[in-house]
Amino acid sequence: MKTERRTIRKYSSKAVEPQLLDQLLSEALRTQTMGNLQLYSVVVTKDEEMKKRLAPAHFNQSMVTNAPVVLTFCADYNRTTEWCNLRKGNPGYNNFLSFLNAATDALLYCQTFCDLAEEAGLGLCFLGTTIYNAQQIVDTLQLPKLVMPVATITLGWPDEQPALTDRLPLQAVVHEETYHDYSANDIDRLYSPKEALPENQEFVRINHTETLAQIFSDIRYTKKDCECMSESLIATLKQQGFLK
Repeated sequence: MKTERRTIRKYSSKAVEPQLLDQLLSEALRTQTMGNLQLYSVVVTKDEEMKKRLAPAHFNQSMVTNAPVVLTFCADYNRTTEWCNLRKGNPGYNNFLSFLNAATDALLYCQTFCDLAEEAGLGLCFLGTTIYNAQQIVDTLQLPKLVMPVATITLGWPDEQPALTDRLPLQAVVHEETYHDYSANDIDRLYSPKEALPENQEFVRINHTETLAQIFSDIRYTKKDCECMSESLIATLKQQGFLK
């Protein structure tokens, strides 16, 4: 099946039926999981006040409060730890490896859910801000130790049909047998079509930069911001018990 997925930021007022949401979340449980442990949880937010409380963690993007549903996918070793404790086990999952395993599980579950939701006609937007402001989300959703938010999507019936965004060609991401590093010529060949798109040239113009790359390195994802948010993320991982 050819995919033409689009990022949806505007939603109709039509509600997402609870039965449909539960069905999609249930079907997504068949996704891959490490050791068949399902090291994830998802917090479903529909209440208007709760969405308003979540919005600042996502830089107050309008779709957080306008979408009928907000789903926060969490790496969760709390439930498994409790199970082991109550069944004479000796859990030792308060470490970074366990976080990575649980985060991978949560992201796989999230992607499977997204695929199913879009097949059902729903629209969604993936929010990368989740790990930028993880502590705010932990506090708002009252997440216990060994639970860490890793992904958020807004969900609803689409009220827009945006154009498909560009993608790099397959040759940019696939390496045969071993990784082959990129030469300057490779970068030119792979990125020039993207840079030549009228919408990206306009993006450069309105941001007053010389190149498209500068928008991402000097404006959107700066070294200073990345380092600051990394420190915050590490602090939250420590608080949640995944780092010492």
